Amino acid sequence: MINAIHRLDAEVRLRPVAAADAASLADALTRSRTYMQPWEPVRPDAFYTEQGQQERLAGMLADRAAGRAMPWVITDAEDRAIGSFTLSNIVYGAFCSAVLGYWVDVAYAGRGLATAAVQQICTVARDGLRLHRVEAGTVLDNAASQRVLAKCGFEQFGTAPRYLHINGEWRDHRLFQRILHDGPPAR
Repeated sequence: MINAIHRLDAEVRLRPVAAADAASLADALTRSRTYMQPWEPVRPDAFYTEQGQQERLAGMLADRAAGRAMPWVITDAEDRAIGSFTLSNIVYGAFCSAVLGYWVDVAYAGRGLATAAVQQICTVARDGLRLHRVEAGTVLDNAASQRVLAKCGFEQFGTAPRYLHINGEWRDHRLFQRILHDGPPAR
């Protein structure tokens, strides 16, 4: 289940990220750079290159191998990355939680793909990783992402002042969580 490929619609799949995704991630990020600017950190131009994505993926894959993260991509019919979803800061024990972050290529936005992917990831987090909860944060004016989270059963539980440095300034965020189960911690 954790490493499975999941169909999101007739053409789009959710699968674990691979080092070979660097070029298509760079392309999708470049296409979507202006669209995502209000909700993303300021990044150097090198981030939007294949080499920049290779470096980023190396870190993500190391975190996955260590059990600290589960990164996925959504891919088109040609298996090109068109979005990225990551459970990071995975912690077991009494906390048994992770933080969800995601983006979808501007050319695919508004098709319900983020909602479908977040639902699938929550299922994997509950049944595969045995997590108790998943947390996500959005800048206050990111209504689209807030709708995705609401559709997926997340509830707002607070507001964090100056939470992340986004688009050149410290921005307040709405914090959301989804409780996945109330059983005992798996580990």
